Amino acid sequence: MNGTLCLVTGGRGFIGRRLVAALQADGGRVRVLTRGAPAGPDEVQSDLADPASLAAACAGIDTVFHCAGHAHAFGALSEADAARHRLVNFDGTRVLADVAGRAGVRRFVFLSSVKAMGEPGDACIAEDWPALPTSAYGQAKRAAEEVLREAGVRYGMHVVSLRLAMVYGAGGRGNLERMAALVRRGVFPPLPETGNRRSMVHVADVVAAMRLVAADVRAAGRSYIVAHPQTHSGRGLYDALRAACGLAPVRWSVPRGALTAVARLGDGIEALTGRRVPLDSEALDRLLGSACYLPGRIERELGWRARVGLAEGLREMLGG
Repeated sequence: MNGTLCLVTGGRGFIGRRLVAALQADGGRVRVLTRGAPAGPDEVQSDLADPASLAAACAGIDTVFHCAGHAHAFGALSEADAARHRLVNFDGTRVLADVAGRAGVRRFVFLSSVKAMGEPGDACIAEDWPALPTSAYGQAKRAAEEVLREAGVRYGMHVVSLRLAMVYGAGGRGNLERMAALVRRGVFPPLPETGNRRSMVHVADVVAAMRLVAADVRAAGRSYIVAHPQTHSGRGLYDALRAACGLAPVRWSVPRGALTAVARLGDGIEALTGRRVPLDSEALDRLLGSACYLPGRIERELGWRARVGLAEGLREMLGG
């Protein structure tokens, strides 16, 4: 992709800035789309709801990497939360895809999410999982994938959607990073071992997948799960975080029943106040429930493999 000009939306964000750095390190030309004031000559100010400013941002662009979006932490607690997901994650992608197609952009890579599929429960699922998403975030991402695929057909544009599992790494502000901070302070409860399986992927592997699917013609029109093939239980993550922090192992755990009781209390507080609390049933499910996603399609079709294992990834995340 050397010599071509790439547009990275969300280029100041966790994944976007890693991608920008990787492209520039290889001699790539990058334009960063930001809602804030431009910090340099390679940044342009625009908004996903403003087609005119997007058209200017897309002028001369060969490849769009669409990293911007409304970050998903937990389920929407209000209609306003749900509307925000649709406005940014669906409408913003729809407008950008149309503007990009009209501007002659050749390639468009969209960061979607495994939440664009229905919840897997205890199964490990692939892209053809028939259940539809139920969360406002997942529905918006799935709708964005579909409208992007239509734009690809309409404009002859190489489009790819990457369904990311939980992404972690240095500079992230997601659930695992928050958990790590509490573990390091010694205030995160030792979780019981439930045998649950949760998929993850390090940000470096995400950047590698983005660059691969942009360049490989076999990826056109496809959606791919991006995850490390090895999954981890909540207790396994807790133990790995303690090790990465240089803390001694803990041999006991808080009973699941006690955690469930506290989570239900949290549910009641949220229902009364409309405010998120640290531990509710959704948060507990993310610790003790499964969310297992199979990266077999991108491995088979394109030869991509996640390279960063958990121990190495946690050391990088924690600056070790």
